[in-house]
Amino acid sequence: MEHILELQQVTKAFPKSDFTLDRVSFSLPYGSILGFVGENGAGKTTTIGCVLNTINKDSGTVRLFGKEMSDADTAMREKIGVVYDGDNFPPYWTARQLSQVMAGLYANWDHALFQKYLEDFRLPEKQKIRHYSRGMTMKLAIAAALSHHPQLLILDEATSGLDPVMRDEMLDLFLAFVQEEDHSILLSSHITSDLEKVADYIAFIHNGKLLTTVSKNDLSYRWAVMRCRESQFSALDPADILAYRKRDFQIDVLLPDGREALRKYRDAVVDHASIDEIMLLLVKGERI
Repeated sequence: MEHILELQQVTKAFPKSDFTLDRVSFSLPYGSILGFVGENGAGKTTTIGCVLNTINKDSGTVRLFGKEMSDADTAMREKIGVVYDGDNFPPYWTARQLSQVMAGLYANWDHALFQKYLEDFRLPEKQKIRHYSRGMTMKLAIAAALSHHPQLLILDEATSGLDPVMRDEMLDLFLAFVQEEDHSILLSSHITSDLEKVADYIAFIHNGKLLTTVSKNDLSYRWAVMRCRESQFSALDPADILAYRKRDFQIDVLLPDGREALRKYRDAVVDHASIDEIMLLLVKGERI
């Protein structure tokens, strides 16, 4: 399987804050969406900075389109659309001025496509960005990211600030984007319901360490949570336990294969696990 993005053992230490991005490795195949999940401060934005070369990593490799990107590699940057959580553009610009600036930065800037997004998203082109709502500024950033025809979208909390209806429209837009086989999306988000709708893979990060990367099919159809008593827990095969968490008189156990667990432990109570519950068990749970 070919990958549009590959990280191998990427490390970045911040001695003043005592935070380290610790040997992060994952891959994003062509034609896929990878959801990047973790609590605030877990290392998602730092990882994205290392991918984009806006943060100098200490060690490890990042390959985009099969090779490492240098600061001078403008041709590769043309292929990447980026949306950050926060201010993406100067607040005193208008959307019209933004289009003029972007046309000077990107050889493939498509003014007609940008205008279409402005109309679809109901964004006034002559109004200064500082008068936009947070949701409007995020829609503008997404429009700009898409309007130079990138192959890879890197979205850092791009759906935050959007109402549920607009978030759903954005997710449909992302799904349409990856219908092109050479397109992919790295989508960092704390809105896990969004990732459950669109992601093909989920990468969980906590305190600078990548906990695991798993396909959404495995999350949906294999991973599960067993609710058991102490006596049931002690009888489990350690190989069946990804993580566990004691709660009053119950122990929740994260399983790699719920159906297999039901076959092996016939009196077990096994439930589907949401991304939120999986993250809580991976972060706050214990391991054998």
